[in-house]
Amino acid sequence: MKTATIAEPAATLAAMDGASVSGEQFGIYVHVPYCAARCGYCDFNTYTAAELGGHASRLTFVHDAIAELRMARRFLSGDAVVQTVFFGGGTPTLLPAAHLIEILRVIDGEFGLAAGAEVTVEANPESVDAEMLARLAAGGFTRISFGMQSAVPRILALLDRRHTPGTPELRVAQAFAAGFQHVNLDLIYGTPTESDADWRRSLEAAVAAGPDHISAYALTVEPGTALARRIARGDLPAPDDDVAADRYRYADEFLSAMGYSWYEISNWARPGAECRHNLGYWRDGVWWGVGPGAHSFIAGRRWWNVKHPAAYAERLAAGVLPVAGVEVLSDADRHVEDVMLRLRLAEGLPAAALREGEYAAAVRAAADGLLDADRLAAGRCVLTLRGRLLADTVIRDILH
Repeated sequence: MKTATIAEPAATLAAMDGASVSGEQFGIYVHVPYCAARCGYCDFNTYTAAELGGHASRLTFVHDAIAELRMARRFLSGDAVVQTVFFGGGTPTLLPAAHLIEILRVIDGEFGLAAGAEVTVEANPESVDAEMLARLAAGGFTRISFGMQSAVPRILALLDRRHTPGTPELRVAQAFAAGFQHVNLDLIYGTPTESDADWRRSLEAAVAAGPDHISAYALTVEPGTALARRIARGDLPAPDDDVAADRYRYADEFLSAMGYSWYEISNWARPGAECRHNLGYWRDGVWWGVGPGAHSFIAGRRWWNVKHPAAYAERLAAGVLPVAGVEVLSDADRHVEDVMLRLRLAEGLPAAALREGEYAAAVRAAADGLLDADRLAAGRCVLTLRGRLLADTVIRDILH
């Protein structure tokens, strides 16, 4: 995809000052970039206490986030009611519950939360307890996502996770008891040394916990991470793509049998429990990203904040948006992204959205068993199970 990167982001954003999000699927993402410890596989924009410099800390984050939200409201015009809010990280629940609730109240005060708005917070199982969960639910949070990753102690240790097996299951029960409407568990498959039995054990434990949403992601070895270095040294074997494919097939079969339906390649939910915030990303909604390194997308422009919390705080203290860069997307760019994102969904992509050559490629993909031929004949491009395993190839062939 070709995009025009703007050299002067502040000037570019000033040119769209007053952009309206009225009538759009509008969400707000809040990136809380703090972790108690760094997991060996993670390359997200996160910081432990030892990695933070001056002018930034967990306790000052609430003031910086609120400052950016108030700037955002002045920047946008019209009725900017928020349908979804997602606190991600990092580990948002390392902040006091009062700070998370205060940020949510400012979002409501500045923009207004739609009736029935979905408000999600990510958490590690060891970063919350029943009291904190009750405070968050009472403060307006409706959905929580726990990083379970595995139910096998050996795999948790390899991934540098700090909770013990059984804790995620306890937190699911406590979250529902506290009043959360929806609960997700995140799983990772394909970890070096993981066996088929390990993966079955994790899936069975996750389902037995009773969440209404489960996400399952293949482990990706990101350059520069501790895990990548261990594999490069030969301390661990690299993940095997064929093994990961087998894990995915088993997960889809097992979760489907347990009443969960896939609605996005890596996500399964019980009816009505799909993550509306993430669906906004995949369905070409608009959002403002708050926090260090957070991305935003409004009026055909994508921009991202400076990454380090200290630099982020300094920009806000100076009264300027903490923007590091901007891309202006052409109609061709928007089309490419629409195909890439909507094809990940079980609802698929309207075939009418494809151009002539792209439709011909979709017909070939259906003949190869990668797209559902009956659905294509009815006007929609929907990946088959095999197509989901080869989604990147399918998308590339359609777009080229």
